[in-house]
Amino acid sequence: MASNGEKPLIVSFGEMLIDFVPTESGVSLAEAPGFLKAPGGAPANVAIAVTRLGGRSAFVGKLGDDEFGHMLAGILRKNGVADEGINFDTGARTALAFVTLRADGDREFMFYRNPSADMLLRPDELNLELIRSAKVFHYGSISLIVEPCRSAHLKAMEVAKEAGALLSYDPNLREPLWPSKEEAKTQIMSIWDKAEIIKVSDVELEFLTGSNKIDDETAMSLWHPNLKLLLVTLGEKGCRYYAKTFRGSVDPFHVNAVDTTGAGDSFVGALLNKIADDQSILEDEERLRKVLRFANACGAITTTKKGAIPALPSDAEVLSFLEGK
Repeated sequence: MASNGEKPLIVSFGEMLIDFVPTESGVSLAEAPGFLKAPGGAPANVAIAVTRLGGRSAFVGKLGDDEFGHMLAGILRKNGVADEGINFDTGARTALAFVTLRADGDREFMFYRNPSADMLLRPDELNLELIRSAKVFHYGSISLIVEPCRSAHLKAMEVAKEAGALLSYDPNLREPLWPSKEEAKTQIMSIWDKAEIIKVSDVELEFLTGSNKIDDETAMSLWHPNLKLLLVTLGEKGCRYYAKTFRGSVDPFHVNAVDTTGAGDSFVGALLNKIADDQSILEDEERLRKVLRFANACGAITTTKKGAIPALPSDAEVLSFLEGK
């Protein structure tokens, strides 16, 4: 457990991969003149978002025992993320994704995972001691797609919960990775009632509820009794929050968005970093709104640069951005 003076640990579980991003925005993958490699994977982005803001995090997952895998592990270490939860697979490669940046900064994905190392993490490879020391345990849904990683994910969640961690879930829907939409929805919802903090985007809200209305009624259809905070991020429209005794919305910051990759992860990292320090924020609307304003600023700043990890802001950058608003 965190000793005196040591910040609480946020453990992020799941995939880390290489994104290949076109050197030119607004073109299809076939038309792209070239690609830049960028480290990616939502859970890894969240872990780095936390350390950039002065928090303490660890990543749990599996990489290929290849140049890309060791490069990614090195990036985590360089960013101050604890690496005792990383495994390497000698038989499978690190996952790759080719990402199209549309003219509006939004993205489309083409994945190379057949199977990739992250899918092959086994329950017996988990660093349970590290997981038990988490104050917050954060995960997505990509790790639920196939075995053995699905069993590893469920085991890690169970161990974290038993040790008293707050469970945080960002489904981070990537439709092309699932065998079907129905399977995606079924598996994403299969662990829904375990999480105490859930963040979904407006697109994910529509996907999971089948409703094209982004309103309180639709959002609250996803509420469950164990939940302490449900967040719906609305891109350039800010975010909505739903807690046990209050709900509301927080306005966005308007910036010139270049690349939306990692904006949601930056938002989540900022939120978890504040909550890990003091969980009573979840019951205090005024303080929660301040935290969400800070998290919105982190997300907005992240969209102003290409790539997720290089764009994740430091505490000082966020504070100076907020001073100018």
